[in-house]
Amino acid sequence: MSRFFKTPFTLSTVAAIALVTLIIGVLAGRLFAPTSTRANANAPASSNRADVIVKSTDSQFWQAMLAGAQAAGKDWGIQVGLFGATSEADVSAQLGLVENSMSRNVKAIVLAASSSQALNGVIDRARSQNIKVITVDTKVTTASDGFIGTDNNKAGAQAADRLGELLQKKGVTTGKILIESSVAGLQTIVDRDSGFQVELKTRFPGLQVTAHRYNNNDTPTALSQTNDVLSANPGLVGIYADNNVSADGVAQSLQENKAQDRIVAIGFDSDPHQNPYYFGYQGVLAAAMSAQGRFAPPSLDPGAVLVALDNMNTPAVQKLLNPPTTKGEG
Repeated sequence: MSRFFKTPFTLSTVAAIALVTLIIGVLAGRLFAPTSTRANANAPASSNRADVIVKSTDSQFWQAMLAGAQAAGKDWGIQVGLFGATSEADVSAQLGLVENSMSRNVKAIVLAASSSQALNGVIDRARSQNIKVITVDTKVTTASDGFIGTDNNKAGAQAADRLGELLQKKGVTTGKILIESSVAGLQTIVDRDSGFQVELKTRFPGLQVTAHRYNNNDTPTALSQTNDVLSANPGLVGIYADNNVSADGVAQSLQENKAQDRIVAIGFDSDPHQNPYYFGYQGVLAAAMSAQGRFAPPSLDPGAVLVALDNMNTPAVQKLLNPPTTKGEG
């Protein structure tokens, strides 16, 4: 799971609410070194097999992560399977995908878990069978062989700073704030929201979170909830949307209500602009390193890149905003 910026809201510029995750490419040069410059070409084929399982296949975000995983497999000679549930809310389907990977005797699994707790048991079973498990985006509450993801508390605080500063530029130092959230209880979201709220209270005490809604990762629900809060709270001055689906609903609501000049909104992850491509690429590298007994960092924090109107067209940011995509199997 980091990404945001503020722009006038139109349907054609929904992408303008994105804080882009950038993963530093520190693993590739260390993969299988010093015995090979490629992915241990002399090893048995089974030792080079890794499955990548994302939260869902219905999003360009996760398709970009799969594309990164696919590229890593091609670059380093790793057999990579690409899988995902049809919905982020379908945790049981993701459990089944992990079990399927175990039955195929893969040596490593790269997992973007849909729950920070519900997959603990199957992760433990996989590791007990000597299958390396690298988690990405969402931390789980059991042990894994590595994690690649943003410090969401820190990124949430960065979102609060941006929102407060934009409001100050408008001369607004007091008012009501809506948090439009995706799924309750998911650790990534909990951390993003907590970091946002703590920083907002510390730096901008006049801005008060007076509404917090959960849309179950559904854009129409996010749109409806934002409409309701706008109607009930004439003193609303800002909105924080903590994932791409929430941000899309917020953007549509502000456009429909012609409130884009009155309300400042900050959002995460607007599809496909987080740079999930590198989650997939680095996840496969870390998984392969672990499966070969090489050292892979136990945790890799990519940091966050703030995307705004003044930098969105630079070559570096454009690479983050337009990653390749591919679709995995359900």
